[in-house]
Amino acid sequence: MNFEFSDDQNLLRDQAQGFLQRNCPIEAVRAVLEGDQAHDTKLWKGIVEMGWTATTIPENYGGIGLGHLELCVLAEELGRCLAPTPFSSSLYLATEVLLMCADDRQKQHWLPKLAEGVAIGTFALAEGAKPPSKNNIETRVQNGKISGCKIPVPDGEVADFAVVLAKDEAGHSLYLVELKDQGVTRRTVKSVDPSRSYAELSFASSPAEPLGKLGDGFSITDQLLNRAAILFAFEQVGGAQASLEMARQYTLERYAFGRPIASFQAIKHKLADMYIALTLAHSNCYYGAWALSNNAAELPLAAATARVSATEAFQLCAKENIQSHGGMGFTWEFNCHLYYRRAKATSLNLGSLNRWKELLVSHLLDSNNVSKTL
Repeated sequence: MNFEFSDDQNLLRDQAQGFLQRNCPIEAVRAVLEGDQAHDTKLWKGIVEMGWTATTIPENYGGIGLGHLELCVLAEELGRCLAPTPFSSSLYLATEVLLMCADDRQKQHWLPKLAEGVAIGTFALAEGAKPPSKNNIETRVQNGKISGCKIPVPDGEVADFAVVLAKDEAGHSLYLVELKDQGVTRRTVKSVDPSRSYAELSFASSPAEPLGKLGDGFSITDQLLNRAAILFAFEQVGGAQASLEMARQYTLERYAFGRPIASFQAIKHKLADMYIALTLAHSNCYYGAWALSNNAAELPLAAATARVSATEAFQLCAKENIQSHGGMGFTWEFNCHLYYRRAKATSLNLGSLNRWKELLVSHLLDSNNVSKTL
């Protein structure tokens, strides 16, 4: 079992770092956060031209046919620079669910468009603050028409289609809805991180096309969230790494009482705690990447482990980065709050941290019970 990335994958990392350093400075993130754009369209165009949107799409559907390890590499670098694009919604969620359960006609129609960047997809699951369950999903499909409301939907403001979990005669199923169709309305939702777009999608008897086997909506959703959790975890460790580097750099340059504040014990402890949390998260993410790329039986456990440790690491590093900057860290002019905002937003993208902790404990108990019976 090898948890190291290959030379080609590390070369991809170097190329991604160089591209993002040139095209996604922190000023670009601020421009989206402080402006009216839903995302950085220039950066998104560059990402499409680099072929990243085609990473995991097979060649016969217009992609370049790489694997999830390459997507993990890209995710970490995009998280490091807080890229304000719909990459995660379109790649980790929409593309992934199409690859999992779409029929060949649906794949032929949508995957080439996703690969070329002419279409953006998203996944619409939540219906407010309540955790989605079989007892509280109100969005319904009857006779091929969908009605209901989904909020918040990541990048729903700019997406061309959404995969929606809804009730139907078979129970709960997934449906593909084109968001430009009649009966679909969108409303921008304010969030803690305005550099990422969220929307409320309302459906009023809008055309809806079944995706996957009817009645398997929650089963497919669980599989999708496990896969996406690992990719989001890589984004989170990228952001945590950038937060640690920012804190380290500032504390080495900031002097007090004639010496760098990094030499003070209290600051050393903060930086050490950040490093330990990040190292643990990195290790768990590598395990998750292996499980994802091999579709291993351990995938649900690996996903929960990576998600919990990466979420905690990003939140800790973003918070301690502000603390390391002292009173200046809380001001709008400093960039610390950009990482704090992203840490808070990504911690809720696929369900709360508590939900993933509960899943982790459940998977650990199940694996322990299995080992006892062997």
